[in-house]
Amino acid sequence: MKENILIVEDEQELCMTLGDRLRSEGYTVDFAVDGKSGLEKAKQPAFDLIILDIMLPFCSGLDICTDIRRAGRNTPILLLTARSQTVEKIVGLKLGADDYVTKPFDTFELMARIEALLRRKPAKPNGTRTGAPDIYQFGSIVLDVRKARVTQRGEVVNLTAREFHLLRFFVENEGVTLSRDELLEQVWGHQAGTFTRTVDVHVASLRQKLEAYPKKPEMIVTVPGTGYRFQI
Repeated sequence: MKENILIVEDEQELCMTLGDRLRSEGYTVDFAVDGKSGLEKAKQPAFDLIILDIMLPFCSGLDICTDIRRAGRNTPILLLTARSQTVEKIVGLKLGADDYVTKPFDTFELMARIEALLRRKPAKPNGTRTGAPDIYQFGSIVLDVRKARVTQRGEVVNLTAREFHLLRFFVENEGVTLSRDELLEQVWGHQAGTFTRTVDVHVASLRQKLEAYPKKPEMIVTVPGTGYRFQI
């Protein structure tokens, strides 16, 4: 069964074109044409992915992204940005977006990004088990794979879908030095050598949410000239 995608975009022609392409790939698609209605729909649990334009009437895409994460939703968010919105791209990632595509975009690239996000969204419990452990505990932090949830001292830590998968990959490779290219390939599904800043932004966000002293991290440490290493 294909996933349900919400498109929040005020350009009607783009909505129609993108919606037709997604339906042709078997996805279910819903739309919102302004920030207010987009936020109302985005908070519903029915969607597997949200494609979110930054510039919207009534409420910006960045505000919507913030409200979604504050509400505890970890639905993957793909931002649509203009070429001039360099700062907004970084802000969007810091606020909890998982990826972005710059307008005008290549449809094949967009579909690849969508597929990568959907492949790596948190799994829903289905009563099955794998050979890997379901729960990891390190210090006061507990990562529950089946529930796609992280708690610290018993309190839920609101992570984006990408942050959850990045943390899980770190935990499953404890003590291993991981390059940015490897993280991009394994967690993002992107070709090595691109979007390295994306890795840094997400690592910084994880540190802010999990480390006692984010500027002096003890769990996710930087390996100069190489990448990062998770250690307990």
